[in-house]
Amino acid sequence: MAEYRTIKAQKLTDVIYAIAKAGGSTDREAELVSTNLVEANLKGHDSHGVGMIPRYAEAVSEGGLAVNQHVKIVMDTGPLLTLDGLTGYGQVMGHEAMELGAERAKRNGVCVVGLSNSHHIGRIGHWAEQCIDHGLVSIHFVNVISRPIVAPWGGSDARHGTNPFCVGIPRKGKEPIVLDFATSKIAQGKTRVAHNKGVELEPGTIIDNEGKPTTNPRYTVIAPHGAILPFGEHKGSGLALVCEILGGALSGGEVVKGPADGKRRVLNGMLSIIIDPNKLGTGENLAREVESFVAWHTGSPPAPGVDKVKIAGDPERETKTKRLAEGIPIDPNTWQEILDAGKRFGLDQAAIEKIVS
Repeated sequence: MAEYRTIKAQKLTDVIYAIAKAGGSTDREAELVSTNLVEANLKGHDSHGVGMIPRYAEAVSEGGLAVNQHVKIVMDTGPLLTLDGLTGYGQVMGHEAMELGAERAKRNGVCVVGLSNSHHIGRIGHWAEQCIDHGLVSIHFVNVISRPIVAPWGGSDARHGTNPFCVGIPRKGKEPIVLDFATSKIAQGKTRVAHNKGVELEPGTIIDNEGKPTTNPRYTVIAPHGAILPFGEHKGSGLALVCEILGGALSGGEVVKGPADGKRRVLNGMLSIIIDPNKLGTGENLAREVESFVAWHTGSPPAPGVDKVKIAGDPERETKTKRLAEGIPIDPNTWQEILDAGKRFGLDQAAIEKIVS
């Protein structure tokens, strides 16, 4: 087995860029895909990082992921924007959708963006951060059309995806608040990472194919499949239900209606509400009150074993600082899958190893 390796962010970006290019993407598309995936790794979300490129390559080969697409505007009234992702790379669809939505939010004060039929849009916090760069608050509801992987509260098999929820709040001169989580106990990709590393999951995270508790991640990766449990019991399950309907149906797309069709594609729908605080007339109030609450929130005496009370987004920023300095760890199985993805597009192992050497 290949050695566990640590790769500098830029070299890893270059590898994913080369694979995407070999798969037929333009320079711009390859750039958006590679930088997005590596940013997820930098922020500690390996589940949404470069380990996704093998699945993307399979989806391109099957025809479930269309290269070099751009969002299609279905309806545009200014404050309301409906977009079709045309099964294109989610890294492109998400970027274009947020740029269109941000421009309209700054003009009108708010923009509700319905994005449907996009291939995997990755870490949702990335889109909140894009809105934050424009000085905008954003709320995102997302559904997943793929093999169902999460059980509803009280259920014993998988009925929907990990259905993320995300909120981004800018802060003047300070690091923003970025709340971004799957409505499952853990992201599906994290179970894949655990399987590739050969480690067990925490008890109470997943069930096996008979609906019984297990810690073996193989039940989320290899048939017969089990399911991930919802976070927060009925509360997380309820939020997942809302994300499915708002992200999938209200956006103009589909919801999960049955078991997997065997295809490798992952389609997302996302409903985003983007708000300009200044247009709302509360920009100064927001800035002042955010700092008051953050100070009160983080001022709580740390519990035993905790160094400090953090805000949403802090752990990701700390991980990014560390990984920019030390490199991004890639387990042997994931690295082999990346090599195989390159090979699928005619990029041999020697070419990839040359990039990271």
